[in-house]
Amino acid sequence: MLIKMTESAMNKLKEIVVNGEQTPRIDAEVAGGCGVSVKFSIVFDEPRRNDFIIEMDGIQIRLDRFTKRYLDEVTHIDYNDENGFLVGESFSSSACAIEIE
Repeated sequence: MLIKMTESAMNKLKEIVVNGEQTPRIDAEVAGGCGVSVKFSIVFDEPRRNDFIIEMDGIQIRLDRFTKRYLDEVTHIDYNDENGFLVGESFSSSACAIEIE
């Protein structure tokens, strides 16, 4: 897995991490019933025991196994004041799969 981060995202993460005690985490929010949609975000919370840790330019970014399953091999992170952190390509699937045996 590779994380690519824009300069604006890295600068904002450094600003937040230096001023606080919580750790940045890539989080996946999954919604849907028959179809699935996944939205990624950066949240700040406490480290968890089984976190994967990715270190970039002195900043540790964490993610759990559940979120890691949904991320692409290469995940892009950007930041702008209007939208905040933008993580990866959130995706959705409207396909309903029914298996009949």
